[in-house]
Amino acid sequence: MSIGIDTIKALGLSGAEPAPAKKQALGQEEFLKLMTTQLTHQDPSKPMENGDFLAQMAQFGTVSGIQDLQSSFKSFAESISSDQALQASSLVGRWVSAPSSQGLLSAGGDIKGQLELTGSSANVAVKIVDASTGETIRNLSLGSHSQGTVPFVWDGMAEDGLPANPGVYKIEATGTIDGKNTALATQVYSKVDSVVLGNAQQAMRVNLQGLGAVDFNQIKQIL
Repeated sequence: MSIGIDTIKALGLSGAEPAPAKKQALGQEEFLKLMTTQLTHQDPSKPMENGDFLAQMAQFGTVSGIQDLQSSFKSFAESISSDQALQASSLVGRWVSAPSSQGLLSAGGDIKGQLELTGSSANVAVKIVDASTGETIRNLSLGSHSQGTVPFVWDGMAEDGLPANPGVYKIEATGTIDGKNTALATQVYSKVDSVVLGNAQQAMRVNLQGLGAVDFNQIKQIL
């Protein structure tokens, strides 16, 4: 619905002079003033124009409410992001547990982690494989376990009783569940080297020593 020249004059506005450039948008207060003036000067033979005004006002209020909600949500999201950044930065130099099928063996060290059993198994096993050659270095028999989390430790010794070379090793966990040999998901304990802050396109990430980066929300446990 257009606003008549009488309305514009009643507000002290001039149709010949352009509106000040400093204000391009019509605020809610100005809109209410225009609506009141228009109702005062409306044609009594066209009462439906009231409905048009109310519809415009409702739309204006909806847009204003959405903008306020977006602003509040943005502040909330920024607060959460800042809190996560502080938590993530405190992890540098600490050990964490995260889903992985690889572990880093340091000189004289070991590789620890845990596996997830989806059902009871009489013969849970972990195989340590050289990530660069594919050679099996050690087979660990963990025996029988019921459904749940099962910890494991590789002491860094090869099958021949000699220390394995430091480096990255694959961890392959299996268990016989309901008569079937089943691959099991593993979580490995790793040291945090650094943290990469996220943005709108990418989540915050944590760099694990020798293993690369994982999303911050993948960290299952801080040791």
